[in-house]
Amino acid sequence: MKVSTFALIFSLGAFLQMAPAVMADTELTVVGTGDGLEMLKEIGRGFTDAHPDIDLSIPPSIGSGGGIAAVSSGAERLGRVARPLKDSEVEYGLIYLPFARIPSAVITHPSTGITRLTSEDLVKVYSGEITNWSELGGADLRVRLVRREDADSTLQVLRATMPGWKDLKFSPRSKTALTTQEAIASARKVEGAIAFAPYALPLEDGLNVLEIDGHHPAEDGYPSAVTLALIYKDGTMDSQMKAFIEYVRSDQARDLVRGFGGIPVPK
Repeated sequence: MKVSTFALIFSLGAFLQMAPAVMADTELTVVGTGDGLEMLKEIGRGFTDAHPDIDLSIPPSIGSGGGIAAVSSGAERLGRVARPLKDSEVEYGLIYLPFARIPSAVITHPSTGITRLTSEDLVKVYSGEITNWSELGGADLRVRLVRREDADSTLQVLRATMPGWKDLKFSPRSKTALTTQEAIASARKVEGAIAFAPYALPLEDGLNVLEIDGHHPAEDGYPSAVTLALIYKDGTMDSQMKAFIEYVRSDQARDLVRGFGGIPVPK
């Protein structure tokens, strides 16, 4: 009886040690940025149709930094980011696979009456120099500023590429949204609101997507875009990860990227 009990305990212990690995093989979770989230979810639905044996999960945003931390620590196998990796992050053995460029759109609540701005006026709006939309030919309505936290990938891209944004100091009256989805929701709900987010066709429904310096985000010549990428740790590639990466780079997924207003990255 003692031998049988010992064997049972040993077997149970071995099973519990193996359980996390078994569970990891049954679900593939892709964590990280909220940029391009709806687009990636649509790609995920196509992937699930093609690979019904793989349980794919694309959860809400934890930010590019959160995705990097999760993959670096081994908590997750695949991450999604909207900024290049830093040298210190590459040292963790992370592999960076860009798959789409998405313009960084500036959006306003329709009540503003504004559909286009110069990059100079955009700086004046976010710095607080312009406080009422009537100063720009819009409605007599107070400007309600929505920004993102300093580490946000879209903000970093705007600072690097949008004229006047490198040293822009935001008005202290601006509201900080913690996710892309929160920024978009604020622009939809709050009269007079202005926000920025990765461009996607759904933004055209119920929001004003602004032309900047005469260019719409979907047009050549628009000054600012973010690159979306998948990341994984070198040496961890498995069949599920490979299948998803291959699908994201497939013609079907590239067509979905275009359908959302993005630009597929060359293979």
